[in-house]
Amino acid sequence: MLNIYKTEDGVISELEEFEPGIWIKLTAPTKEEGKRVSQAFDIDFDDIRAALDEEESSRISLEDGYTLILVDIPTPEIRHEKTAYTTVPLGILLTQDVVITVCNENTPILNYFTGKKLRDFSTKKKMRFVYQIQMRTAMLYQSYLKVIDQKRTEIEERVGADTEDVDLIDLHELESTLVYFATSLRANGIVLDRLQRYKRLAQYPEDMELLEDVIIENKQAIEMAGIYRDIIDGTRQLLSSVIDNRLNNVMKYLTSITLVMAIPTIISGLYGMNVAGEWMPLSSTPHGFLIICILTLIICIITMLILKKKKML
Repeated sequence: MLNIYKTEDGVISELEEFEPGIWIKLTAPTKEEGKRVSQAFDIDFDDIRAALDEEESSRISLEDGYTLILVDIPTPEIRHEKTAYTTVPLGILLTQDVVITVCNENTPILNYFTGKKLRDFSTKKKMRFVYQIQMRTAMLYQSYLKVIDQKRTEIEERVGADTEDVDLIDLHELESTLVYFATSLRANGIVLDRLQRYKRLAQYPEDMELLEDVIIENKQAIEMAGIYRDIIDGTRQLLSSVIDNRLNNVMKYLTSITLVMAIPTIISGLYGMNVAGEWMPLSSTPHGFLIICILTLIICIITMLILKKKKML
C-alpha cells in the first residue's frame, strides 16, 4: 500500500501525487509501488525492499542523494494461539525533499502521525520526523514491556495450587520476547549514536534536544528489558522449584501409603504360609482372626502417627 501525506499548518492531509515536502508511507508495498518510488526519487530498489526482509538489522547508510535508516520496531503477533510480541524492520529513507517509510506491517507507530493533529509534526522537517518516529518506537517498546511484566505478575500470583507446566512455557515465551527486544533496542541505540555524529544530515538545536530525549528513552527501555528479564528468570526458577516440590510431596505421600499398606500384607503373608497351625500365634484362639485384624490396624495407625509426626503424611 502506498500513501502520500503532507502537513500544512499542523494539519495532515493525504495526496495523490508526489511533490516536495511530503511523506510517502509504504506498507507491505507491491513490486510496482516500490519501483514507482525508486524511479521517482532515484533510489536503489534494493534499499526500498531492505525493510521488508525480517532478517535485516538496524543500521544507517549514506548513499548518493539519499540516506537509509533501518530500525527495529515492536509489533504484536499470534504465537501458539496467544498474543506475543516480536520485532520487524522499519526503513526510513531521506531524500532532499521527501521522507519515505517502508514497513511490512501497518504499525501503530506510523498511524500515530496519520491519525492525529500534532502540533510539532511536519513532513517538511525530515530529521525531526525521524526522531519523533524513534521516540514513538521507544515508548511503544516500554508499553509492551509493561504488558510483558503484567503477564509475568499474573503467572507469579498463581504460584502454588494453580501452578501448571504451561506457566513455565509462557514464561519462556516472555523471556524470548525480552531477548528480541533487548537485542533490537541495543541495535537502535547504535543507530541513534551515529545520528548524533553524522554532519551530513542537517539538524537544528531543537532536533538535537529531541534526539537526546530519544536516546534517554531508548536506554530506559533497554534497562527495563534487562530488569524484567532478570525478574522472569527468578520467577521461572520459583515455578520450577514449586513444581519439583509438589512432585516430591506426591512421591513422599505415595511412599508413606505404600509403607502403611505393606504392614497388613506382611502379616497376611506370614499367616498364609504352609505350616502347621499350632505354630502360628492365635491360630487356635477363639476370635483369633479378629484379634489379628485389630492388632494389624493398631500397628498401621501407630505407623501413620509416626509418619505424620515426621511430616511424611
